[in-house]
Amino acid sequence: MWALRVGGSSRLGGLTALLLAAAVASVGPARTAQAETEVDVALVLAVDISFSMDTDEQELQRAGFVEALRSPEVHEAIDRGLIGQIAVTYVEWAGVADRHVIVPWTLVDGPESAVRFAEDLEFERIHRARRTSISNAIEFGLEMLEESGVRALRQVIDISGDGPNNEGRWVTVARDRAIERGVTINGLPIMLKRPGYLDIHNLDEYYIDCVIGGPGAFVVPVRAPEEFVDAIRTKLVLEIAGEAPDEPLIELAQVDVPTDCLIGERQWEHRNRF
Repeated sequence: MWALRVGGSSRLGGLTALLLAAAVASVGPARTAQAETEVDVALVLAVDISFSMDTDEQELQRAGFVEALRSPEVHEAIDRGLIGQIAVTYVEWAGVADRHVIVPWTLVDGPESAVRFAEDLEFERIHRARRTSISNAIEFGLEMLEESGVRALRQVIDISGDGPNNEGRWVTVARDRAIERGVTINGLPIMLKRPGYLDIHNLDEYYIDCVIGGPGAFVVPVRAPEEFVDAIRTKLVLEIAGEAPDEPLIELAQVDVPTDCLIGERQWEHRNRF
C-alpha cells in the first residue's frame, strides 16, 4: 500500500506529469476484441458529503471529478487498456443512513462517453448529511460492485473524505472484507482545513493504516483547493491503469504510537459525553 502524496510544492506539476506518463504508458497494448460486458476496471467513486465538508469544498470535490473525467490523460488511459473500456459509478455517502447513487453504472470507452458521464455528474444536486461512516461507504461500494453487471479485470472502490469513521462498523472490518474479495480500496483524504472537533491532523496516515487496502492500494491527499483537479486526475489515471508508484514519493514519518483506527468513534463518544 503506497502513499502517493500530492503536495503544494513547485514539484507537484513535474511529479504528476511523470506519474501520469508512466501510468498511461504501462497500461498495455491497444485493446483487443472483447465482449461488451468485459471491462478493464469496475470503479466505484465514493464521495463524502458529510456536514464536516463545507459547501465550497463539496463543490470543489465535484468539479475535480468532472474536470478529471474530461481530461485527455484519463481518456488515453482508458483507450490503452487491454479491453479499452471501464465501468464507473459515482455515489455519495455520509452516515449509515445516507448513501446515494448520483450517476449509475456507466460503460466508458473513450472521450465521448467520459464527457457524457462528467456532464451527468456536473448538473446533479450535491446532497449533505450528518455523520461519517467510511465503513458503510466501503460496504455500499461492495454492493455496487456486485450489481455492476460487468466482468472486470479489477475492482476498485475510490473513497474520498475529510474525516475518520465515526459511525457504523469499524472501518478496518469493512476494509478487510473488501480485501478478502480481491477489491482494492484507494483513498483521497481531503485536508484543506485545520483539524476541528471531529477531524484529525494525520488523516492521510489514518487512510493509509485504516482505510485503504488490496492490490496496489494508494492514497492521494488533497491539501489545497487548487490541487483537487490535479490529484483526482492523477488518481483516476493510476486506477484505470492498475498502477501505483514503485516507491512512495514521501515516506511516512516514523512514530512510536500506531494510528488509532477508532479515533473517530472515540471523538464522537467524547463529544456526546460532555
